[in-house]
Amino acid sequence: MAKKTTKKAAKSNELDGKEFFAAVTLIEKEKGIPRHYMLEKITQALVSAYKRDHEGVTDNVFVEANEVTETVRMYVKKEIVEEVTNPATEIALAEARKSLPSAQSGDVVRIEIKPRNFGRIAAQTARQVIIQGMREAEHSMIYDMFSSKEHEMLVGTVTRVDPRNGAVTLRITSDGESTDAYLSPSEQVRGEVAHEGDRLKVYVVEVRRSSRGPQILISRTHPGLVKRLFELEVPEIYDGTVEIRSIAREAGSRSKLAVWSADENVDPIGACVGPKGARVNNVVAELGSEKIDIIKYSDDPAQYVAAALSPADVLSVLPLEGSKSCRVVVPDDQLSLAIGKEGQNARLAAKLTGYKIDIKSASAAHEWEEEDALAEAERAAQAEEADDEDVFAEEPADGKDTLPDDEAPTAEEPAEDSTEEAPAEEASNDEAPAEEAPEAPEA
Repeated sequence: MAKKTTKKAAKSNELDGKEFFAAVTLIEKEKGIPRHYMLEKITQALVSAYKRDHEGVTDNVFVEANEVTETVRMYVKKEIVEEVTNPATEIALAEARKSLPSAQSGDVVRIEIKPRNFGRIAAQTARQVIIQGMREAEHSMIYDMFSSKEHEMLVGTVTRVDPRNGAVTLRITSDGESTDAYLSPSEQVRGEVAHEGDRLKVYVVEVRRSSRGPQILISRTHPGLVKRLFELEVPEIYDGTVEIRSIAREAGSRSKLAVWSADENVDPIGACVGPKGARVNNVVAELGSEKIDIIKYSDDPAQYVAAALSPADVLSVLPLEGSKSCRVVVPDDQLSLAIGKEGQNARLAAKLTGYKIDIKSASAAHEWEEEDALAEAERAAQAEEADDEDVFAEEPADGKDTLPDDEAPTAEEPAEDSTEEAPAEEASNDEAPAEEAPEAPEA
C-alpha cells in the first residue's frame, strides 16, 4: 500500500506526459499548428495559471517538457534566506534543509509544483491562453497562405446571402486552408444574383491583418478577373506566348483587351477567341454575358487608338504633340458607333490606351481647323498684350523727364507766350465799351 501511495504522489507532481504530447501531435495534424509553437503556448499557459494563484511571483517559474521521456514538470525557483520576507521567491533555511540537508543561505533551489492542484480560475486562465494561442496560430497561417494569393483568382462557395443589401459571404479554400471572405454589393457584377451553394470565381484584391483574423478583400468587377479567366482558358497566355498588355472594363456590360505576341506565327486575337469562339465564350459565360472586345496592341499610337475604337471604322488618328491626346476622324455613319451608348465605347478605348480621344465625323472635321485658328489668334493677342506690358514696364517709375537738359526750356516756351498775349486781350475788351458809349443818346 505504501508503494502504491508513493507512485500516485510521484505521478501527481507532473502532467500526464503521454496524453499531453498525444494532444499536441493531434493538434499539429488537424490544424497544422507547429509542435514547438503549441509547446510554447501551453507552457506559457501553465505559468500564467500558477501566477494567478500566487501573488508576488515574478519570472522564477518555468516548465520543463521532455519529449523523449514524455514528461512535463513545473518548478519555482526560490532563494534560501534566514528570514522570509517574500514567500513567493524565498524559502527559510530550516525548511530547505528538510529536503536538502546541505543547503546554505543564499543558495537557489528548485521546488516542484503540482499543476493538477491548480484552482478553477487558474485552470480557466490556462485554457484561455491555450485557445488564444491556437487562434493566433490559425490566423497567422491563414494570412500567410492567402497573402501569397493576392491578385490571383480563387473559387469560393456561397454560404450566406444578406437579404437586406445582397452582400455575399463565401467560403474560400486554398492549399487545405479555408476562411470566409466578404463580397460587398459594390464588388458584384450588376444584375448577377447569387444563391447559397453556388460556386463563384473571385479575384483576391488584398489580404489584411485585423484583430478578428485576416480579412480577404475579393471582387467580381476587377479587371484582373478577366485577365485570370483568359489565362485559365488560353494556354498561350498562360505560357507567355500571348501577353495581355491592357484591360478596360465596365463590369456586367463590356470589356476591352489589348493582346500582343512576340511570335509572328501566332495570332494573339485568334488565340484568345479560340476555335469557333469557344475560349472567349467560356469567359463571357463566367462573367454573365459581358461583351468582350479583343484588339491587337501596337506601339504606334495611331494604330492602337484606331483598333481600340472597334467595332467602328476609323479614317484617321492624329496624336497631339506634348500631350497624351489625339483627334480621331470617323465616317459620318460611324460616329455613334465609335462613341457608343452613353459614350461607353470611347470611354473604354480611352482607358485601354491611356489617351484622351476627341472624335468627330468627316463632315465636321473642319471645326478643328477653326478651333485651331481661334486658339492661334488668342495666343497672338496674348503675346501682343504681353509685349505692350513690357514696354510700359520700361518707363521710369518716378515720372521724371528723360530729355537732355539743353532741350528742357523748350517745354516752358508755350507758358511764356500765353502770358504775353494776355494784355492784348484785356485791351480789346476795354475798347468795346468806348465805341458803344456814343450810341446811348441816340437811343
